[in-house]
Amino acid sequence: MKLECQVEKIKNGILQVEKITGKNLTLPILNSILLVASSKSLKLRSTNLSLGIEIEIPAKVEKEGIVAVSGSVLGGIFSNVFQNESVSLEDFGGNLLIKTKKSQIKLKCQPHEDFPTIPKVAGTIFEIESKKLTDGIKSVYYSSSPSDIKPEISSVFIYSVEDNLIFVSTDSFRLAEKRVKIKRLEEISGILIPFKNVSEILRIFGELTGTVEVCFNKNLISFSTGDIYLTSRVIDGIFPDYRQIIPKDSETNAVVLKQDLLNALKLSNIFSDKLNQVNLKILPKEKIFELSSANNDVGENKTYLDAALEGESVLLGFNYKYFLDCLQSINTDSVSIKLSGATRPIVISPVSDSSFTYLIMPMNR
Repeated sequence: MKLECQVEKIKNGILQVEKITGKNLTLPILNSILLVASSKSLKLRSTNLSLGIEIEIPAKVEKEGIVAVSGSVLGGIFSNVFQNESVSLEDFGGNLLIKTKKSQIKLKCQPHEDFPTIPKVAGTIFEIESKKLTDGIKSVYYSSSPSDIKPEISSVFIYSVEDNLIFVSTDSFRLAEKRVKIKRLEEISGILIPFKNVSEILRIFGELTGTVEVCFNKNLISFSTGDIYLTSRVIDGIFPDYRQIIPKDSETNAVVLKQDLLNALKLSNIFSDKLNQVNLKILPKEKIFELSSANNDVGENKTYLDAALEGESVLLGFNYKYFLDCLQSINTDSVSIKLSGATRPIVISPVSDSSFTYLIMPMNR
């Protein structure tokens, strides 16, 4: 291998793929980045067996070749190389020689024959704007269960209904659903993307503009743009039929300003107990919307908010963190809160926006 390319381009690629290298003692090759020089480009690959990525960057290739080197070491090198330089890479005697104007580095190579193949996914294909994809995932993924005990809920579930691509996550205590409109959408019965892979999908595609091609089958899903190709395994399981737990009617309705609610929740948190419990009291006839919390070691707090209220009086407790989490997915100034009694889920949504729905199970008082 012998090539030359711009430092900025290879640096950005290496820093992207290095984060997906596996920290695996039994398969040390997973700690590596594979560099493949061919034609007019350099391909950077890494995998942890659950996720795989390939990033292609333009390069002036004098000699084609393949090498595998430590991902963390290569990332460290390029984190400290000036961006306005060009860099040459050459494999020689089992080492990768890295040269810039002011640096000459010799990095030991690893046996690239052991590097796993990053599969090319074949199956159902659809296209989605990068922002819509990341917004959909970002709106719900925090509601996934971080535990692998029930892998079907340690995931982001994606399916389609007509022209809506629907993203859902739940940990059985709360649930988030986001609907994204896409024209000419293929029918998608359901894809389960593992929770631990979702943050990498957001990291890689979160800053991109343009269209992402998504291809999936029963085992794998891929996301690709012009120069990035990312694959993830999918979970073989059945997501809970969550639609039956969403209350169809409500007994109590409240509309509050999002910023007022956010400030009140943060204040209530200071006095919440070890279970993060905050109590909500709504008395429509008295025009009272009250958040309260108490901690024997700290004190207690009651905060009253201006709200538009209607329906029956209700008093219940909830985990303040669950409520706080969902506000990042609400882009309107006002928040709608609907309740169907003290034992049914709290339904939270943006006012005049039906694309996002969030449920919280109340806590036993």
